[in-house]
Amino acid sequence: MITNTKQELSKSSFWEKLDWNWTHTFIAVQFCLQILLLFPAIGIFRAPIRVAAFGIGLFFLIWLPKEEKKKHPATVPAVIVLLIMLLQFCLHPYINSITAALAQAIMYIAILSPLFWVRGIKITPHAFESLMFLMWGINVLSTIFGVLQVYYPGQFQLSLSTVIQNNPFQGENLLITLANGSQTYRPMGLTDVPGGAATSGLYALLFGVVIALRNKNPIIRILGIVSGGLGLFCIYLTQLRSVLVLAAISMIVLTVVLLRVGQIGRATAMIFGTTGLFFGSFLWAIAIGGQSTLERINSLFAQSPQEVYQQNRGIFLQETIERLLPQYPLGAGLGRWGMINSYFGDNTDLVSQPIWVEIQWTGWLLDGGLPLIFAYIFTIYFACTTAWKIAINRQLGDFALWGGLIFAYDIGVIALTFNYPIFMSQGGMTFWLLNAALFVAANHILNQQSSNMSDAEEL
Repeated sequence: MITNTKQELSKSSFWEKLDWNWTHTFIAVQFCLQILLLFPAIGIFRAPIRVAAFGIGLFFLIWLPKEEKKKHPATVPAVIVLLIMLLQFCLHPYINSITAALAQAIMYIAILSPLFWVRGIKITPHAFESLMFLMWGINVLSTIFGVLQVYYPGQFQLSLSTVIQNNPFQGENLLITLANGSQTYRPMGLTDVPGGAATSGLYALLFGVVIALRNKNPIIRILGIVSGGLGLFCIYLTQLRSVLVLAAISMIVLTVVLLRVGQIGRATAMIFGTTGLFFGSFLWAIAIGGQSTLERINSLFAQSPQEVYQQNRGIFLQETIERLLPQYPLGAGLGRWGMINSYFGDNTDLVSQPIWVEIQWTGWLLDGGLPLIFAYIFTIYFACTTAWKIAINRQLGDFALWGGLIFAYDIGVIALTFNYPIFMSQGGMTFWLLNAALFVAANHILNQQSSNMSDAEEL
């Protein structure tokens, strides 16, 4: 009995030190669901697992107790987004089907749900820091698998996405030729999509750099720097130039934040450190990836950034503005694109046929037209301005650096909207979770400071 009691106390102490809460559980469950998709035997349950990844947000929204705490500034425009979804579902004559339209509307609720349920959770600065370490650890693990997939082609690669398997070309365009002449899929990490390790690499870099800047422990600092190098290596080898540009933008934004708050020493260390990481990882990637990787990266500098973007994803933005906007200023009808259409759509009606979507702006236009685009712009704007205010708030002390991290992350996500529909993915939920958790944790500090000042005045 005494032994059991000691074990229980030990467990309790561990969880208290970790300061685990529902935000940690959310991230952990998302990760586990993604891992399940990597096993071929789970293939028949792919659709339910995908649905479950978004369903957990809805579950928390309904199940977790609601407390009247300060709302995130993005909450009001988020409610407007959801009202637009309701109007689209009820009034638009060209929804694909009742099931697909309802699924699309519910998906918007699920993705925005962290803005509503996170505010009811007690998130201390330590809890937020442990959440950041959890995010960092997950993405570093995925990045390590991405590196192993290049060094040992085929050995660390799990199941490919069924969408790629069912494609007539079966992902041949996603193969890369290494310096030794062998071919392999672009590093996937712990995803089922070739090139998926690039996103993990971006997060490993961003989180790793901030963790290295914040911690005095030399081991943690070294691990943070190493994770940044691994992340950049994966980004180079996936040959996704857009993510490489985002990595550079995120580092520049974070440097600007540090300079804005007068942390010249950290800014200087970051400039020299990240420059070394970009250059060192580049040499490493060329040594392994060979000529194809070098040519792919050099193409970024062969033309102006506008020309490079226009030749790749820019054509989709141009088509959205020039062809789809005049045709669907108030939306094309819910359920007409993406996996929602694939899983739940009924495409027998020629009027509500599926429409191909490559970037987020096309998705917003089809789902709600200009009203939805403007509503979502304001929602993201308030998320960014809130993170910025936290980043430059000197009252928050060293915690403000996490605000700089989230602000840089937010800017990177905005840039990703021009590349793919991130706000209709698990990445969109993570965006709102991190922004909401940052806001709650910052308010926890400010409320404590206010309470301490009141107590001091009474004394």
